[in-house]
Amino acid sequence: MNASEHPGSPGPIFHVVLVEPEIPPNTGNVARLCAATRCRLHLVGPLGFRMDEASLRRAGMDYWEFVDWRYHDSFEGVMGARDPGSAVYCVETTGAGCYADVRYRPGDHIVFGRETRGLRRSVIERAGGRCVRIPIVEPRARSLNLSNAVAVVLFEALRQNGFGGQAGKCGTL
Repeated sequence: MNASEHPGSPGPIFHVVLVEPEIPPNTGNVARLCAATRCRLHLVGPLGFRMDEASLRRAGMDYWEFVDWRYHDSFEGVMGARDPGSAVYCVETTGAGCYADVRYRPGDHIVFGRETRGLRRSVIERAGGRCVRIPIVEPRARSLNLSNAVAVVLFEALRQNGFGGQAGKCGTL
């Protein structure tokens, strides 16, 4: 039973989509992030690792019981299951706009590609072509680690939407 199947569990705030992730600890970090933020994790295969219990534990993915997640054989499965009113944003180093300039709404899907190659053009096109990037200050650094990139974009989306009702509980300086 995953987190969303528990009675009385509210729906996900956002949908994080990892297309063909290759590195288990990155996926584990993203899973923990999704558990902590009540966001649904979509894993699109093929995955670069096994999903058996021993493999997950070795990769530090011990939060799976708290993660609302789905596995899809293809990106088409994600697109077919989503609410047609939700927006889909791909995050790529070549994105035209800045991730912080987007106005995210609950239910939106934020899509990330493989650690070594990013997203295929066909995925970006199927997602509607909305592609954003995280500005990189040092030009010799190609990109951020996948789990760091997810955290940066997801927390901006959460910030814009009151942190899922937790904004007033942060305190003031």
